[in-house]
Amino acid sequence: MSQEKVMSPFNLGVTAVFTALVCVATIVFSIYVPATEGFFNIGESMVFLSAILFGPLVGAFAGGVGSMLADLILGFPHYAPATLIVKACEGAVVGFLKKRSPKFSSMYYWRGFTLVLGVVIGSLLGWIGTTYYSGEVELTFGVDIFTLQIPSEFWLFLGIITAVAIISLGLLANPEFGWTIFSVITGGLVMVLGYFLYQTFLLFPLFNIEVVAIVEVPVNIGQMIIGAVVALPIAKIVWRALPYLGKR
Repeated sequence: MSQEKVMSPFNLGVTAVFTALVCVATIVFSIYVPATEGFFNIGESMVFLSAILFGPLVGAFAGGVGSMLADLILGFPHYAPATLIVKACEGAVVGFLKKRSPKFSSMYYWRGFTLVLGVVIGSLLGWIGTTYYSGEVELTFGVDIFTLQIPSEFWLFLGIITAVAIISLGLLANPEFGWTIFSVITGGLVMVLGYFLYQTFLLFPLFNIEVVAIVEVPVNIGQMIIGAVVALPIAKIVWRALPYLGKR
């Protein structure tokens, strides 16, 4: 992509509009999560939509800056540095993968790809979970310590569910839209991992705030799912109305 195209008035205008949309979508509905001093929101929908429709640069800027502004406006400045980086990475990954959609010559290749991907990711999730995160786990919250028993069967079940979900994607979705879904899920998981690492290793040293990082993992996964459910149908509607956007 040339510098002229990147810096065109159209791209600048779209970036400004989606930065505002991300900020508004994040602010308009939020639920405070006391265990992490963070909040659940629906801003992911606009992060995904900006990246799907207009690529990694717009997705990264709108996702990072729009979400960071929402953190500051809502009174969560301790998350603003992480949000700027994590949401920018999320938008960039979704936009990058969407634009690099491989050309599957037939449904058989697409289904073969999702079959192998499902088996590999499901197996890795089951193996890592049973090896490193099974058994007795201690959660520290302030001066209180909670003990949680996580059976290895939980991770095996989660690995199987993940594998089945990915394989089903190959069976139910056409290759082009299926790759878009894959791009959104991958970017969403980058967001989940980014916040988990920030809460685990940086939030206390930087802001002297102790949180239970693992509590927000399902919250952020929920954000990812709801964001995808909102963004993907809107993207399909926009592509039907403006087919050239699907080729960007």
